[in-house]
Amino acid sequence: MLIEPRGGKIVEQHFDIDKSRFIPPQRRPEAGALLGELRNPRRAFDAVVVGEPQRAFYGNQFGNTFDIFNHFGVPLWVPEVGGPIDPTNEAHELIMMMFGGVSKGERNRIKVRVRTAMSALAEIEGRFLGGRPPYGYLLTDLGPHPNPAKAADGKRLHGLDLDPYAALVVQRIFAEFLEGSGLFAIAEGLTRDGIPCPSAHDPKRNRHRSGIAWSKGAVRTILTNPRYTGRQVWNRQRKDEVLLDVDDVTLGHTTKQRWNDSDKWIFSKKAVHPQLVDDDTFRNVQDILAARGRGPCEHKPHRTRHPYAFKGAIRCGLCLRKMQSQWINEAAYYRCAFAREYALGNKIEHPLNVYLREDAILPRVDRWLSKVFAPHRLTQTIDDMFADQPDRNHDAMTEATRKRIADVETKLARYRAAIEAGGDPAEIGRWVNEAKAERLKAEAELRQSRKGAPMSRTEIAELVTEIGDMARAVADAPVKRKHETYQWMGLRLTYHPGQAKVRAEIHLSPHVVKRYVSEDLAPPDAHGPEVSPSPNITFLSPDMRNPRPVERSAGAVPSVDRSRQANVYRGAAASPSHGRRLYISILQIAFRHQCLERPQDP
Repeated sequence: MLIEPRGGKIVEQHFDIDKSRFIPPQRRPEAGALLGELRNPRRAFDAVVVGEPQRAFYGNQFGNTFDIFNHFGVPLWVPEVGGPIDPTNEAHELIMMMFGGVSKGERNRIKVRVRTAMSALAEIEGRFLGGRPPYGYLLTDLGPHPNPAKAADGKRLHGLDLDPYAALVVQRIFAEFLEGSGLFAIAEGLTRDGIPCPSAHDPKRNRHRSGIAWSKGAVRTILTNPRYTGRQVWNRQRKDEVLLDVDDVTLGHTTKQRWNDSDKWIFSKKAVHPQLVDDDTFRNVQDILAARGRGPCEHKPHRTRHPYAFKGAIRCGLCLRKMQSQWINEAAYYRCAFAREYALGNKIEHPLNVYLREDAILPRVDRWLSKVFAPHRLTQTIDDMFADQPDRNHDAMTEATRKRIADVETKLARYRAAIEAGGDPAEIGRWVNEAKAERLKAEAELRQSRKGAPMSRTEIAELVTEIGDMARAVADAPVKRKHETYQWMGLRLTYHPGQAKVRAEIHLSPHVVKRYVSEDLAPPDAHGPEVSPSPNITFLSPDMRNPRPVERSAGAVPSVDRSRQANVYRGAAASPSHGRRLYISILQIAFRHQCLERPQDP
């Protein structure tokens, strides 16, 4: 009723499914893609229509977003004003601000109702309210959902039942702890006996964990979980909404999971699932942990007092974990501290600590970047990148997706005709919803395929030129600016201590656009042309030679035995390959051993 009478036509749709409205539009996938398309002078639309402003804008989000539409001259239409919003009309602005307030109030009321209902269900009925089952239990089906509407939708009620194998391990952990064993001793014993850790026991539900071996944290989590007493427990943790950046409130909030005090935990009035430990055993364990100061606590992030150029960008080539930044003897180092239980479970030889000094590689990395992106080499670099793009069958995939959308439109037309012919609206309505969901999925795939289309040579040239400007300027920048630039460029380093090499890669983000890091890095013209989104292209330099690693065991620092060191690193793993890689140049750097000084024990 708003578009067709005025001769308009909807050319594409954007829906952010399963994304909370309190997230600013810039951080929502579909809304962010739409806002990014506003910058494109060849965009396929002339205006944007918001069907329900109370769903699209939350709080003051409209005021932070509408100026972007005005800047690029794209009208924003809403049904409530009968057309485009007039930026000079106070009534229009008041209406949109009111919708933001209504949206925020509605979300807060829903939160209160949901939390009150969940608290009552956990305390009175002892109902399992979702999430992963604790180690030692399995999810079991308890029949249809008691809510008739949810039961009609196919939802089921679940509860906890014993996992015969893991339940014995839980009981062993409690027994050994009460006998005097420490957390590390218990973890090491379980790993030595070949018992899979929780993430290895149930890998489908723990894809985010390595599953190498038992850790002290896993043992502590089991010892502090009151659900092993047979009672349902809810509200042990909460999600707080905190500002993403206190200096830029328009970025909105992010959720932080934090521990609640034990007096706020909700316990079921009776046991509702099989008991693994009795109440007295659990209470005794908590008393021992409290005496040691080892209960559940909120993790407080550590503040970094010193800048690190490669913070979060260096991985250990032996265990493939990120190396930690550490300041030792007035110098920046990167350390891989590998606990013994992980080395035991992974069956590799790994020193307790491996160190890499920052100033041993920092100037080499800067020189490599300036060399790779030197003006006289840009033509060859651009040619290599353009030829390296694999055949994605992009046109065929796009055509197949368009055909799927057309087929769905045909189905919807048939369904509408069936309703007009006297068909069952409830039954056909379900078919319509399924078809619309399929259409939304296909449209999302089509938009994604547009982003992943192979780049033209001109687009690559613009991108490489911009990267080259950054690479040549970063050498003289302070360490903090270096870190920001390396992060923006997608620089990744992998340190292979046994081979005395560092592998350097640049992974370009799929959404690299024309921007600058700081005024200290010779920024390009802020009003210059935008660079189109690029595919995930990786620059890779072959291994850069590095000094020998520093190995430190517990206690005093021993002298480095080169023959022993060769055995220690015998099982060195290759660095992982993420995305496509393009060899740009061969970089061989000879280091002097004194470049990497041995850190002293604090």
